[in-house]
Amino acid sequence: MNKIIAFFLLLSFGFVQGQQLNCTVTVNAQKMGNPNQQIYKTLETSLNEFVNKTDWTGQAFKQQEKINCSMYITLMSHSSDQFTATIQVQSSRPVFNSSYETPVLNINDKDFSFTYAEFENLTFNANTFQSNLVSVVSFYSYVILGADRDTFEFKGGDENFQIAQTIATVAQQSSYRGWSQLDGNQNRYFLINDLLSPTYSEIRKTVYDYHQGLDVMTDNLKSAKEKVKTAILGLNKLYNSKPNAYLTRVFFDAKSDEITSVFTGGPNITITDLVDNLNKISPINSSKWASLKF
Repeated sequence: MNKIIAFFLLLSFGFVQGQQLNCTVTVNAQKMGNPNQQIYKTLETSLNEFVNKTDWTGQAFKQQEKINCSMYITLMSHSSDQFTATIQVQSSRPVFNSSYETPVLNINDKDFSFTYAEFENLTFNANTFQSNLVSVVSFYSYVILGADRDTFEFKGGDENFQIAQTIATVAQQSSYRGWSQLDGNQNRYFLINDLLSPTYSEIRKTVYDYHQGLDVMTDNLKSAKEKVKTAILGLNKLYNSKPNAYLTRVFFDAKSDEITSVFTGGPNITITDLVDNLNKISPINSSKWASLKF
């Protein structure tokens, strides 16, 4: 009896949670004629409740185990129940034995339009297209979950990515942009298909190895920097076959500032080859690589 009571006390105090994300959803309506309309606040509240209260995986996460993330929605136009917007998705995870949070995702999706009626119920079903609002937010929730798992285990995010792919496949029946390969080469379609394609497995190996390097920084900083460097150099193989890979951009959009920080302080290691490769693989960040100390 005491064990049963203890179990229910544990639940009541919130130590065991069905939800997996600790997400801040922001709706920026400054571009609207009347940014203080109640519907924008209702939309923001509804999305926060939807993302944070949905049980995405069926796994019990303690509060401190939830994935820290954000979705920043900028409304571009609004007429009746029709909205056009952009959505920026970011996530991070803690580095072992430190207070530092390393960025994992930083994706800016500009193909985001949807319908929404105030106080509309937002419910998720991976096999049914209910609204583009639900589909896009659910899709990125699973991408966040999968990307987080990939930092702890090579291809550990497969199960979550597969659900995201199901959402994308079902959403292709709609007329909304971003779900089809015809909508450009850097959208939700290519993001999830590339993540699950063996062709791009090298970048997922880089993601795993990179974070394993970060996780031992408090043990041996010089050795950890070497591990991070080796992980980044692993992108050469992908670059040689797919020099303009979308996933390479996704990686550096999240990691470029951190890479600069890692290799501009602490014990010195040889990084001439690293800088050469960074300039080749991610020339858009050349100004950051110029600050790296040899």
